[in-house]
This record gives sequence, C-alpha cells and structure tokens, in this order.
Amino acid sequence: MRWWSAANFVSNAGTWMQLTVQNLLVLQITGSAAATGLSMSVQAAPALFVSLLGGAAVDRWPRKLTVAVSQALLGTVAFTTALLVALDRIDMTALLVLAAVTGVIATVDGPACALLGNDLVPVEDVPSAIGVGALVHSAGRLTGTALAGVTVGFLGTSAAYAANGLSFLFVASVVPFLRPAPGAVQEPRSTERAVADRAEMGVREGLAFFVRRPRLVALAAVTGLSSVFGRNYGLTLAVLVTGPLAGGARAFGTVSTVLAVGGILGAVLGARLRRPSVRTVGLLAAAGGLLQVAAGLSPSLVVLLVLVLPMAVVESVSDTAGTAVLQTDPPAHLRGRVLGVWSSTGTVWGLGGPPALGLLMEWAGARGALVGGGLLVAGAIGAGLLGRRRTASAQVTLAARDGGMTGREALGTAA
Repeated sequence: MRWWSAANFVSNAGTWMQLTVQNLLVLQITGSAAATGLSMSVQAAPALFVSLLGGAAVDRWPRKLTVAVSQALLGTVAFTTALLVALDRIDMTALLVLAAVTGVIATVDGPACALLGNDLVPVEDVPSAIGVGALVHSAGRLTGTALAGVTVGFLGTSAAYAANGLSFLFVASVVPFLRPAPGAVQEPRSTERAVADRAEMGVREGLAFFVRRPRLVALAAVTGLSSVFGRNYGLTLAVLVTGPLAGGARAFGTVSTVLAVGGILGAVLGARLRRPSVRTVGLLAAAGGLLQVAAGLSPSLVVLLVLVLPMAVVESVSDTAGTAVLQTDPPAHLRGRVLGVWSSTGTVWGLGGPPALGLLMEWAGARGALVGGGLLVAGAIGAGLLGRRRTASAQVTLAARDGGMTGREALGTAA
C-alpha cells in the first residue's frame, strides 16, 4: 500500500501538471478562454458515454493487468503530445483528439486504480485506504499545479507532458510488485469471473443494481445536489471575493490555499472512518450547506477565511465517506460497473452544475447563490433524513403490533 500510494502521488502530480499546462497551451494556440473550456469538456465527455463500458471491462479483466496497460497507454498519449509540442506540430485539432483519447482510457483506468488500492488492504481497512487515496490526490494536485509553472518556465511545455508520461510508466512498473496484506479480499479468479460474466453479461446489470439499491440512489441524490449547489467554490467564492468583498486575485488565491489545506485535513480525518454510511454523508453535506450559508453572509474577507477551512474539511470527509460506501456496497463482481454508473452521473453534475450555478448567480448574485444553495442542500437533506426516520418508526410500530419482534429488537434492526 505504501508503494501504491507513492506511485499514485507521482501520477497525480504529473496529471495535474499536464492539466494546468494544457490550459496554458490551448490559450497560447487559440487565445480563447472558450477553447480552453472546450478542451476540458472533450476530455470529460467520454466519462458520460463510455464509463459503463469501462466499468464492465474492469469487472471482467484482471485488475493489475488492466491498471498496468491503461497507465502505459496514458503514458504513450502524454509522450506523443510532448513530441508534437517539441516539434511545434501541435494544433487545436490534434490536442482535442489526444484529450478525447485520454478521456476514453480514463474510463477504464479510474475505477481499476480505485479498486486495486482497496484490494491491497484488509476489508476493515478499506475506508482508511480510500481516505489515504483522497489525501494522496489532494497532495498530488497541490504539487502538480505548483510544478507546472516551474517546469514550463525552465524546461518548456513539452517537458511537462513528458514528466506526466514518466509518472504513468512509474505506476505501471510498480503494479507487478504489489502484494495484498493478509486479510485482503482476493480478486476473483478467471473461472469465477467467467461465471460472473455469464450471470451478469452486460453493463445493464450494473445500472439495474444501482437503481434498485436505495442507499446508492440516496447517495447519488445527496452528492448531485451538493455538487450543483454547494461545492463549486472555485466559481462562487471567486465572484464573492472579487465582487461584494472587494478583494482581488491575491485574496482569492489565499482563499484557494485555505480550501486546499482544508481538503488535506479532511482527507486525514476521513481516513479514520471505520463504518461510513449514507447517513454520515448526508449529515456532513447538510453541515457544509449551513457553513456555506454563513460564508455567503460574511461581512469581510477575514470572516470568510475562518469559514472556508471547515467548509473544505467537511466536504473532504463527506467525499471520503461517500466513496467508501460506493466502493464497498456492491458485490465484488459488479463494483467496476457501479463505478462506471457513478462516473457517468458525476460527469452530468460536472458539466451541468457550473452553468446552472452561473445562472443562479446572475439572478441572485454571489451572496444569494451561496445562501440559497446552502439552504437548499441542508433543507433537502434534512427533509430526506426526517422522512426516512418516520418511515423506519412506522415499520417498527407495525412489526411490534404484529408480534413479529419486541420493540427493543425492532429498534435494533431499524438502527
């Protein structure tokens, strides 16, 4: 697990370095901010249409082989881009094609890497492993974003792509030497996988399982609501800081730094969760919504900075808890497909959330969007939890009246 975490840190740093440089490269080629957004959308779009197939592939193929091959392919794309940039042969068409290819490969690589990390630790430590993964992701993002400017300044744009290619090859070279700890869940053998393939032949089984599983549907609802109205802080806080609070780019940079620090602290706390649940995710998301309301009412930048840290911590712990539920609730032979469904829905939130939030800010302003969005998130989750409690109480009362079990036993079952 230590080797896997180190490899993931290197890979995440390389990925964020490339993403940062790619935005600068698109601006250099076209001079258009809209083109920059287009390149990001093209890379994200395959997750909307191909993730179900990618998840099915992860369920059917050996995990280590899948990760090694997908990482090698991603490295090849990065090296190809580096070569084109170095030879001054890159244009917008080639960049969009390479971004789309990267997005397609990522639909397999993402769930495969997530599940491989879980396979390395005992079952009871899976939530902690997911928390470690979140911490590695946050640290890699900070490191990669910082290294991007340094690399471009001293070595050029092509060097950043080449460095990312090397990071993928490093992961691929580590994978064959990974050994699960005692007590870890064993990956299904080829014969078991073949039986599962005959019983669950297509991607529809993963979608059907997701839809029929109330806790996964509830998790999707909570996460989707929070993603659209409660987590686009890069957009809402940027407008709040530079507008009503009369700050500048430096002030927003300080806010962004505090958000990043809070994300890392939240990942550390999330790694200590032993039995995360959808209820935990909902309560944390509701708390984040209320903190967002307070942030929207902030009279000064100082007050906002005080609120931003717990906002980021709550968001990070909630994400870690939700990921743990998502990756442990489905049966082993369906987890790749369930992650594929989740990736598709997450892409919908990612593509549709910012425009919807932008319209809300146009209508209500930055403060109104933060306050209204936070109240909507907290109110909807509170209503859902209250409705679930009433339903559970009614079931307990009915069971006790029918004589099926005692009141104490019924309450234990409901809990």
